[in-house]
Amino acid sequence: MDAVVHLAAVARVRESFLDPLPYYETNVGGTLNLLKALKGQRFLLASTGTVYRPSDAVLTEDSVREPSSPYAASKAAAEDLVAWAARSGQIGATTLRLFNVAGGGDTDTTRVITRAVACAAGTVPGMEVYGDGGAVRDFVHVRDVAAAFVVALEACSVGTSSVYNVGATAASVRDVLDAVAEVTGRTVDVTWKPAVPGEIRSLRADASRLRALGWEPRSSALTEIVRDQWLASAPVPGPDPSR
Repeated sequence: MDAVVHLAAVARVRESFLDPLPYYETNVGGTLNLLKALKGQRFLLASTGTVYRPSDAVLTEDSVREPSSPYAASKAAAEDLVAWAARSGQIGATTLRLFNVAGGGDTDTTRVITRAVACAAGTVPGMEVYGDGGAVRDFVHVRDVAAAFVVALEACSVGTSSVYNVGATAASVRDVLDAVAEVTGRTVDVTWKPAVPGEIRSLRADASRLRALGWEPRSSALTEIVRDQWLASAPVPGPDPSR
């Protein structure tokens, strides 16, 4: 076995506040169990940009980690576990802090692009937006994430540990709604609600470290991400019953 890519996790931020234990059980305990079975392989951990302290500044891999949810804290703990295993010489480790991945037909409608596209498709009744819709996140197409996995693993060797941000396109919630309307020709039914206290206003990634390895996001324009999510998840029209 040449390399292991570890994607398995539970990953709903708001849900993790209500029931944090499964997040540690799966995201930390599952990583530990997997590492116990490895010796001499390269190992890639899919982590999250939410491990960082929220900041209006663009985040680099050296920005302060300060997880603001049980989910993020469990992923930070898994990062540390993987890094220590690499330092011991057991594995070679690369951790990718993924920001908002979309475009591949995701079905988790707690995520903003997935929810907005599902609303446009009529498969969910509506969408709640908290605040003014100005909160900014960094989005990246799943195809570009797959390319990042390959690039990061090629630079990895046993006994070393590296961390890379994976993000490409900064956009607000309103930008997402506008892109969905442009791509689908349909408006999204939005219920506007008061901002959640402490909600992170901006989470943007500096991916220059990964770009230095040769990675370039090629599919992560916002309209392309939305279009591919729409094509992958919009219901296919059935036969015309009048014929």
